[in-house]
Formats: sequence, C-alpha cells, structure tokens
Amino acid sequence: MNFVDAVKTCFSKYVGFEGRATRSEYWWWVLFVFAVAIVMGVLRLGTIGNLFSLATLLPSIAVGARRLHDIGKSGWWQLIALIPLIGWLVLIYWAVQPSEGDNAFGPTPAR
Repeated sequence: MNFVDAVKTCFSKYVGFEGRATRSEYWWWVLFVFAVAIVMGVLRLGTIGNLFSLATLLPSIAVGARRLHDIGKSGWWQLIALIPLIGWLVLIYWAVQPSEGDNAFGPTPAR
C-alpha cells in the first residue's frame, strides 16, 4: 500500500474498527498525521491544527485498532498507551510486528 492509498483508506474507514490494517497502511497514516502536525506547528496555525488533530483522532484510533487486529490482539490494547513510556514502547513494538496469518479478526489483508 502506498502513501496516498493508506491515507484514503484511513479516511474512508473513518470509524471502522473491524478488520485489519497492514503495517504499511498504519505507518503511512502515522507519517501523514505527523508531517501535517509539524507543518501546522511551523506555520503557527493553532486553530486549524487543533481542528486537524480533532478530525484525525477517530481515524487514528481506528487504524491503531485494525493494526492490533492484524497481529491477533484486541483493539482495546491501545489503552496501554495510558501507562507512561512503557505503554507507548509496547504499542510501537506491536505496530512493527509482521502480520499474523488468519486469526479471529479475519484473513490477512491484501498487500
């Protein structure tokens, strides 16, 4: 999946918590959100930046849940991020793991 496809997919599955997301879909989305946030910060577009953050909150949570589904974990594991430092490190470790074959969340997504 390329950058444009990943961003389109994440916006089209705005609140789609079911299914699975490949590593490329997840990391392209993270890059998109991070890059736009950096640009908004550099240009000092505070209100627009806040609106962008609000608009991408649900898609970010949804793609995170789908990414966890891809490795065979429940999307609820995202709550581990509430544990300072350790939670984020665990989530990053899981996000870089390769897809698990067919699991309870469906077949392996097409690449």
